[in-house]
Amino acid sequence: MTAEERQEFEAYKLAKEKKAAEAKRKSDREAYTELVDETIAAVMPELTNISEAIAQKKTAAAEAFRGALEMKAELFGVKDDQQSHTFTNSEGTMRITIGHYMLDNYRDTVNEGIAMVKTYIESQARDDASRALVKAILRLLSRDEAGNLKASRVLQLQKMAEETGDERFIEGVRIIQESYQPTPSKDYIRAAVRDESGAWVAIPLSMTDV
Repeated sequence: MTAEERQEFEAYKLAKEKKAAEAKRKSDREAYTELVDETIAAVMPELTNISEAIAQKKTAAAEAFRGALEMKAELFGVKDDQQSHTFTNSEGTMRITIGHYMLDNYRDTVNEGIAMVKTYIESQARDDASRALVKAILRLLSRDEAGNLKASRVLQLQKMAEETGDERFIEGVRIIQESYQPTPSKDYIRAAVRDESGAWVAIPLSMTDV
């Protein structure tokens, strides 16, 4: 075999090996995809059943406390709009909390309040320092992804308004607060037991708690 023939052979051999390696990688990718599909198909029904079982058990647990909630309202004058209720056994070793999350929401009148507050705040921008402060305060009026103000930020605005003593600023914040109309979101249930050291240890009730 001449040097030229050997060079051609080596090039052919290298190309063949490269092609074989590419074919193997493709085959491995296909095998991986197939394995993932099979695993998902096998596991998903089990996870769905677990999720449904957890939801049913949580609902049953909440219903089981309905009588206790009614008696609690009668005995202690607890309002029906209370967001959460915690029950602890007599020994103080187990406790269960049931409730619902609240989402910040506002009536349309909030826009008038925001406009009044912005008008006052922007009027205070007289130099670079005050303009920077104005921008920082205006961030308190920024809305979340749902388009709502954060109630905690409105409280900060209230303190600022009271400190200034400006009637328009105070009135604007008051309108925002009066427009507040929180809406109930998801219900939840939490359970915990005391460990040997006396600390509360949460019982995992979510599929993500593993």
